[in-house]
Amino acid sequence: MKIRQLENAEEAPLELLLMADPSEKIVREYLKRGSCYIATVSHEIVGVFVLLKTRPETVEIVNIAVREDYQRKGIGTKLVIFATERAKEERAKTIEIGTGNSSIGQLLLYQKCGYRLTGIDRDFFVRHYSEEIFENGIQCRDMVRLSLEI
Repeated sequence: MKIRQLENAEEAPLELLLMADPSEKIVREYLKRGSCYIATVSHEIVGVFVLLKTRPETVEIVNIAVREDYQRKGIGTKLVIFATERAKEERAKTIEIGTGNSSIGQLLLYQKCGYRLTGIDRDFFVRHYSEEIFENGIQCRDMVRLSLEI
């Protein structure tokens, strides 16, 4: 697997990004401000993440997704580790990530990678998304915030 940053002229894999964030408008907005990275296997895009500088010395993974047929193969872990290394190279002291309260697998992954819970933005997904989101039989209402000091 290879991970690389997209060049300016390259199109981000929108379909894959929408797996992690169902709002095309929001995805397109942070793509303009962030850096998009793709993971490829045999020249096929299998994963993606977007890094965004949010404050001095802080970056956030604002989107991370792995193609369904490549999930549970360690790619998500590699993407999180790679994003953390990129943040260090950018001289960030903190890297953050947010996910839905219903995103059980993602919460497990981020904590296994050393991220710690830092807060909950109650009703984030109710306020910012026009349609209800359900995962794992749970309504996604709250944004669970995690961070890692690097």
